[in-house]
Amino acid sequence: MSDGELEDFTILRELDEPISEDELDAAGEKSGEVLERLREEGVGIEWVDSEVMTDEDGDVTGTFCHYRAEDEEAIREHADRAGLPATRIDRRGDPLEGE
Repeated sequence: MSDGELEDFTILRELDEPISEDELDAAGEKSGEVLERLREEGVGIEWVDSEVMTDEDGDVTGTFCHYRAEDEEAIREHADRAGLPATRIDRRGDPLEGE
């Protein structure tokens, strides 16, 4: 699959309970391993970046992730295999400019 065929998606991952930065790092490692396996299987998917949400104690409460993928099913398959929530998956629109 060529990069031109991938669509941009934003994924909201809401956590039931806050996690530590170390737990977030471990989840990121697992996510990367699953992405590699999916690509080896011919699935078009890549991680672009993530914004981390925290509570007042600094614990992680969720993320907004930007992925490029062939379709929404690829995003769901990645989340299932990596044990990650995918609370909401939307196609990504044009970003807004800040100040």
